[in-house]
Amino acid sequence: MVTWIVLGVVLFALVVLALAVRPVLARLPRLRRTAAALQRRQAEAESLRSAAEELQARAASLQERVTVAQERMTVIKARRGD
Repeated sequence: MVTWIVLGVVLFALVVLALAVRPVLARLPRLRRTAAALQRRQAEAESLRSAAEELQARAASLQERVTVAQERMTVIKARRGD
């Protein structure tokens, strides 16, 4: 008699577990697609970040060139007497 009670409790627990897991398993394909989309976005963000860093380096280089050009203009104007 005790065996049947234990067996019934175990089977009931397995049925409850299966009912709890079923909605999660049903969502797995959508979760996989979402995860793949997020990974693509992450890759895009990384490439954009590296492009932004390159642009920042270019801007700094151009700023240095502008500073040098301004200094040269100042020297030229000083030589002219303006």
